[in-house]
Amino acid sequence: MTAPTNGRAILLTGANGGIGRACAQALAAKGFHVYAGVRTPAPELDATGITQIVLDVTDSGSVAAAADQVAKHRDGQGLHAVINNAGVLVQGPTELVPIDEWHRQFEVNVHGPVRVIQAFLPLLRAGGGRIVNVSAGSARVAFPFLGPIGASKSALESYSESLRVELAPWRIPVSIVQPGAMRTEIFAKSTASAEAALAEADPRTVALYERQLVAFDTAAAGQRYAPPEVAAAAIVRAVGARRPKAFYTAGSDARLAIWLARIPARLRDRVFQRALGLSGIEPALAH
Repeated sequence: MTAPTNGRAILLTGANGGIGRACAQALAAKGFHVYAGVRTPAPELDATGITQIVLDVTDSGSVAAAADQVAKHRDGQGLHAVINNAGVLVQGPTELVPIDEWHRQFEVNVHGPVRVIQAFLPLLRAGGGRIVNVSAGSARVAFPFLGPIGASKSALESYSESLRVELAPWRIPVSIVQPGAMRTEIFAKSTASAEAALAEADPRTVALYERQLVAFDTAAAGQRYAPPEVAAAAIVRAVGARRPKAFYTAGSDARLAIWLARIPARLRDRVFQRALGLSGIEPALAH
């Protein structure tokens, strides 16, 4: 595998997901060279300006090997940006989400970016680069039954705020990109995992949440999803800006989340209950 060692280069994790593919293609079209981190090579990323790198953000050895590989390719020139885009979505009532799924949520969405940043910071210093961490609207507004993803993205945003000040002496900007709901495979994968967890759970406990979950699923079926190119465009802005902002949004629902985060908590709870069809549902009795 060969790649140019001149020009501006970027490491992108989760490149074979919907947002990742769109982002890799958009950045390559802008003239960047993209080191596309993937767990398994993807044919759709075989393109000019994109070099696929096997990278599992949950495996410290894999991350270290990827950093060594990119460093050899760059031959001392460093990176223009690291984009932490890899992520998973775990959903369901807290009582029914297995603790292993909570661990998986944080391993990918929080510990993964930390591993990548620790390994690639020398390349960012060498290249006068920047960091872009991809969050989610649920980081600011916690939706019911989406506690795991919301908690992990809130943690990622808090970490990003801290990191921005830590790295200021080296002039390494840290930006958060907060997309709304995008039309990607992550929701189908999340639903399948949630259904598998419910199938393994105590049926008596599952029955307690049956009415709420039916209402939530009905509301979710009406959700409008933006194309992943919307999120990719915001990431490209953060990567290309001469003075990148600390925070970018992508999609109307991400902007709505900012407004919802500002209203009183009790009012926000009532808004969610009505919007999700949860108002007036009487709790099921335990058997």
